[in-house]
Amino acid sequence: MTTKEYIDQYLNETQKIVETVPRGEIEKAVEILRRVKQEEGRLFILGVGGSAANASHAVNDFRKIGGIETYAPTDNVSELTARTNDEGWETTFTEWLKISKLKEKDAVMVLSVGGGSATTSLNIVNALKLTKERGGSIISIVSRSGGYSKEVSDACILIPVVAEERITPHAEGWQGIVWHLLVNAL
Repeated sequence: MTTKEYIDQYLNETQKIVETVPRGEIEKAVEILRRVKQEEGRLFILGVGGSAANASHAVNDFRKIGGIETYAPTDNVSELTARTNDEGWETTFTEWLKISKLKEKDAVMVLSVGGGSATTSLNIVNALKLTKERGGSIISIVSRSGGYSKEVSDACILIPVVAEERITPHAEGWQGIVWHLLVNAL
């Protein structure tokens, strides 16, 4: 495949995503975020790997542009690594959210390729269980089947798989597109 062919293929896949991304779920996410803002709740954004970098960028946008108090536990690498070392990876987000006194008027947003399962992203899975226990709202921007995030989210924006070999770049790229849409819809 030539470079030009690859570029065309990637952009054609992106167009397929544009045509099938679930607009109704995006609308639900906007309504949740408007409620969080109106009630002066907080938004906690969870992601690992490339999605953690996206979470950091999204925190800035939701705070500066969207006017919502927003945080990402992965932005504090000292606490993240201390918790991982002392308590284990699976509880890094739940213990952080407990200290932040997560409550009903708050929301958790998950940025993840797979959405978590019994064997992957257990820190996200456990944080979502805590969010449900505390009555908070859950928004997820995920791909593949959506994993555990899709099962428990109040709004799940599932980025469709259009090419198995490019799930991660499409999922992580579309996280940015969707959160920018959400921020500017507030």
